[in-house]
Amino acid sequence: MFRPEIKVYDCTIRDGGLMNSSKFSLATVRAVYKACCEAGIDVVELGYKNSPKMFSPEQYGAWRFCEDVELFKVVDGIDNVKGTRIAVMQDAHKAFADDVAPKSDSPVDIIRVATYVKDVDKAINLANSASKKGYETTINIMAVSTAIERELDEALAQIAKETDISACYIVDSFGALYSEDIDYFVKKYSDILGDINKVGIHCHNQQQLGYANTIEAIIRGVNHLDGALYGFGRAAGNAPTELLIGFLKNPKYNIRPLLDVIGKEIISLHEEMNWGYSIPYMVCGFLNRHPDAAMKMMKVPKENPESRDYAGFYDKMAEEDF
Repeated sequence: MFRPEIKVYDCTIRDGGLMNSSKFSLATVRAVYKACCEAGIDVVELGYKNSPKMFSPEQYGAWRFCEDVELFKVVDGIDNVKGTRIAVMQDAHKAFADDVAPKSDSPVDIIRVATYVKDVDKAINLANSASKKGYETTINIMAVSTAIERELDEALAQIAKETDISACYIVDSFGALYSEDIDYFVKKYSDILGDINKVGIHCHNQQQLGYANTIEAIIRGVNHLDGALYGFGRAAGNAPTELLIGFLKNPKYNIRPLLDVIGKEIISLHEEMNWGYSIPYMVCGFLNRHPDAAMKMMKVPKENPESRDYAGFYDKMAEEDF
């Protein structure tokens, strides 16, 4: 289990922000960052670096845009003796290259570009622009479970040829993959990218497999691992960072600060938001569907009988496949 090359990325604020429109208080973001630093987490992702030009900014919190002035407030006065680095994410279809300042003017270390296969040209442009500005970069291919194989192969070959990213991520956006799928994609990515060390994994938990599938990726040699505190992420959430730290047995990590911030900050958020395993999310997972419909059902008041009409929800989702 112990492999020193492994890097753990905590995505609590970024992926969790999909459940509350990135409306975290500065105090919560600072608490998560501080805990990750004390725990020795390699990278903490503090939100999206998407363009206000493509959103209604008043509908979202500061962490959907991650202006450098706000990020400097996060890190101010917090000791980072273990060298935890900061990442932000750009959506290929919701961001522009000029949204990112030169590395010398920013506390950010890594720009992660999320893309669907169809937008890979945009992703490459964003990643290469950020790289020229001094950032480490990754490309995260979303909804890989729905990708047409030929198009995915072409996208990976293009990424390998045209970028110098540090990792390309297998992203199980819909929580639809099983262990044999993880094996398949890890081999595909490593063969086409030419280096297993350039493969990353980001799993969602619609079928209670986010953690297990991340372990499967580790077994197959993947060294870039995404997680979130208490699994805090969109819909059923992500592989829990604290479980990964417990599994890895790496003495550089300290789980105690993570447990502390979960108890003080994350549990109260969980009481307000419906992330984690549920039947509607499960249905979307095994039907390989986007969880939007399930997220809407989870917002139906509990006193409404429709909130528990799981069979009806399944029938509706299954019919929409035809």
